[in-house]
Amino acid sequence: MNENMNWVAQHADWFYLIGAVLFILTLRGLSSPKTAIRGNRFGMMGMALAIITTFFLAPSPVFVLIVGAMVLGAVVGTWKARTVAMTQMPETVALMHSLVGLSAVAIALASVLHTGIEHSTIARFELFVGCFIGAITFSASMFAFGKLAAKSWAKTLKGTWVKPVQALLFIAMLAFGIMYFTTQSMPAFYAMTILAIIFGWMWIAPIGGGDMPVVVSLLNSFSGWAAAGIGFTLGNSMLIIAGSLVGSSGAILSYIMCKAMNRSLLNVLFGGMSSSSAAATEEDSGPKTYRTGSPEDAAFMMENSSSVVIVPGYGMAQGRAQNAVKELYEMLKEEGVDVRFAIHPVAGRMPGHMNVLLAEADVPYEDILEMDEINSDFAGTDVVLIIGANDVVNPAAKDDPNSPIFGMPILEANKAQTVMVIKRSMSAGYAGLDNSLFYMDKTMMIFGDAKKVVEDMIRHINGTGH
Repeated sequence: MNENMNWVAQHADWFYLIGAVLFILTLRGLSSPKTAIRGNRFGMMGMALAIITTFFLAPSPVFVLIVGAMVLGAVVGTWKARTVAMTQMPETVALMHSLVGLSAVAIALASVLHTGIEHSTIARFELFVGCFIGAITFSASMFAFGKLAAKSWAKTLKGTWVKPVQALLFIAMLAFGIMYFTTQSMPAFYAMTILAIIFGWMWIAPIGGGDMPVVVSLLNSFSGWAAAGIGFTLGNSMLIIAGSLVGSSGAILSYIMCKAMNRSLLNVLFGGMSSSSAAATEEDSGPKTYRTGSPEDAAFMMENSSSVVIVPGYGMAQGRAQNAVKELYEMLKEEGVDVRFAIHPVAGRMPGHMNVLLAEADVPYEDILEMDEINSDFAGTDVVLIIGANDVVNPAAKDDPNSPIFGMPILEANKAQTVMVIKRSMSAGYAGLDNSLFYMDKTMMIFGDAKKVVEDMIRHINGTGH
């Protein structure tokens, strides 16, 4: 046994290198739905290799605690993976990010409390950075989880007092962190950790649900950097590499999503949409009229058209309508209609939310197109069916220089011959803006729960509707 442990320890760098390559292949695989399963398998292999190697490297490991924790984690993870609904995936991802942050805090505290160790200047800096990033990730992700899961305790904070309090918390957190860095004061380390947890909550709490895709992506990045920081503390190269991959990929994704919204990351995290501008735009426009229709009307128009583009939004996720939408897609295909899906980068509540839902419903990948791929086709499309999307199809982003979302790239559904919109009501999206698309002569509003409306459309297409 000792010989095997020594052999693994001697070749640990090679095992970690292989694991790092597997993690890189994981990210490569996850870049496309077609290769996502293969990417996940690479990730599982890399993680298994990293755990086994670290297990053999650990000095005097307590086998019962380690194996017990691994078994418990595997049981909980397997149960959650099998039971969580795809519509609950955004809050599940946020919850997992919080656990990564909590792990970073726990490891930092264990390292600081380890008796008989004099931490070097670099080690104290690593503990300082890893702990406060982990603490912020933990509480911010917990709030994001509550917000996305519509928990009563995840209340949005509003008021002029919020930003000054955020600034004071951040400054105090840094001050105590610097105090620990210079003096190794344990009370200062505890104070920094507690303030970081409070700051993480206060930082995310003012952000609206519509900006949660960017928040989830950013917290993904933070969890990676927290892991990398603790990797330096533990001297674990695999943790450093894996954390850096997650951190950098999350940061890149956050940038891409902000670009898709034509907003800076600072504006999302500390600014938000201007409600006063939105109110002024709506007030100046005066009363408007819109045209309503029934699922039967919509079904007749779609089955008698040559091309249909479906634009899914958060309303599809809320109504859990993805399987019904897949059935509608198949029925229209059988009628000889060219049907495709148009996906906006920030549709839904997490990066790739709509792609995940459509993948769960087994919609063919080749018929799911990103905004840049399909925007030029809208002008030649007979019917666009919008399911619960609002701001991502708002023409004001291109036509109204006074609009808060002016310049934001949108799906140009307004260029189609006919537009049909499924919504529960005429309420505005997260930006608080009315949508001129809903009042166009070519637009028909269909009010109701997305799943029920789509199912009614299906019944009328197959001749069983009444």
